[in-house]
Amino acid sequence: MSDTAEIYLDNSATTKVCPAAVKAVVEAMTQNYGNAASLHRKGYEAEQILIQAKKIISSILRCEQQELYFTSGATESNNLSLFGIAQAYRKKGNRIVISAIEHPSIMEAAKVLEQQGWEIVRVFPRQDRNFYVEDFVDVVNEKTILVSAMMVNNETGLILPILEIAKAVKQKYPTVLFHTDAVQGFLKLPIKLKNSGIDLLSASAHKIYGPKGIGLLYLKKGVRLTPLFYGGGQQNHLRVGTDSTALIAGFAAAVKEYHDKAQMYIKHYQQLNEYLNGLIEPISEITVHTSKQHVPYIVNLSIDRIRSEIMLHYLEQFGIFVSSGSACSKGAHSYVLGALGLSDAQIDTALRISFGTQTTCQDLEQLVKHLKGGISSLAKMK
Repeated sequence: MSDTAEIYLDNSATTKVCPAAVKAVVEAMTQNYGNAASLHRKGYEAEQILIQAKKIISSILRCEQQELYFTSGATESNNLSLFGIAQAYRKKGNRIVISAIEHPSIMEAAKVLEQQGWEIVRVFPRQDRNFYVEDFVDVVNEKTILVSAMMVNNETGLILPILEIAKAVKQKYPTVLFHTDAVQGFLKLPIKLKNSGIDLLSASAHKIYGPKGIGLLYLKKGVRLTPLFYGGGQQNHLRVGTDSTALIAGFAAAVKEYHDKAQMYIKHYQQLNEYLNGLIEPISEITVHTSKQHVPYIVNLSIDRIRSEIMLHYLEQFGIFVSSGSACSKGAHSYVLGALGLSDAQIDTALRISFGTQTTCQDLEQLVKHLKGGISSLAKMK
């Protein structure tokens, strides 16, 4: 098992802050605590945190420092992307294309835009539960201003071909902008923004062992965006408000630490994925919904006739923490799994298991042991 009695397998919901990020946050709070907009030395020291953070992240993402904006998290970045582009480019068209399995911060924003008269086109996966580039291209027309497709789905780990989509839609209509919610793939899947076709990218610190409450938006140079709110003019007037230098420091520290070990981590996840699938394969009551088209660190499965919440709480009594889907859904029926063609019975019994850097094979043995126990004992209660 892990170092503690708890086995945490809900890393797609959030991660434990790494020591490097904690140290950076504390130092910024207690030593470099000035306002980055102040003209005195303490302000200058705080401003250096912002500059250094952008330097670290931009070098990894292969973009310019001035193309990065810090937000309160990916939800804000996603909302800023959709509403900001809609307002800035409303005279050029009224169509926005999104995938049908986007995070709620995209889906709900799209609903609001739809109510305001925007045409929202949702692209669904095909029968094989995968997305195809041509399906996005087919619905892009001269009125389309934005296409948004996530890098990795947060419930199933499905990888969307975002680079191919971005390239193809721009070949059809060069003026179309492309946004990706990269939260679940940020640093875990390789991506270089320069010449990628991506105009906007959202990411969040707390999915990569950084603090909650801080995220980023990459905005390609030359792309216009109307801000969500107004104030003191920070961050080029696009995302105003006093800069959260402590959280930004923690974000940058987490980015550096994770990036330096990313290849090692992905191999670790692959080994865990294979090991878990091997343990599960003999259990006829469990159906795994993930495949080679998915990232190895998220496994979505269903357990015959045992509702997700019941099994989730059964596991919790043994110190094992998994999810019934997106943490944002709070147990609501998953529109993502529905769009992917799963039956109502499979959706109601689905669990998401998401690995972390500290997850071990012994942790997974304990998980499967108690899954078997739950299948046996909970089925008898029916």
